[in-house]
Amino acid sequence: MLFKKKSDKKTYDKENQRPVIKASICNGEQVAGFQDIHTGAFEEVMLIRGNDDLQKFMNMYGIEGKIEKIY
Repeated sequence: MLFKKKSDKKTYDKENQRPVIKASICNGEQVAGFQDIHTGAFEEVMLIRGNDDLQKFMNMYGIEGKIEKIY
């Protein structure tokens, strides 16, 4: 193919960050991102509206296994 879309794998600091899903207790909104292991600071990456969005997030960063939810 002449115009092939690149599958860019993004990276994150695996030593200092962990992937988490931040879920709202009030309205159920879920946001995927990374939490700093030392400070607990959350870095928002994308809104999760369904299982497809979650798979997209995991594929984008090469994450395997379960992702912890925080509230």
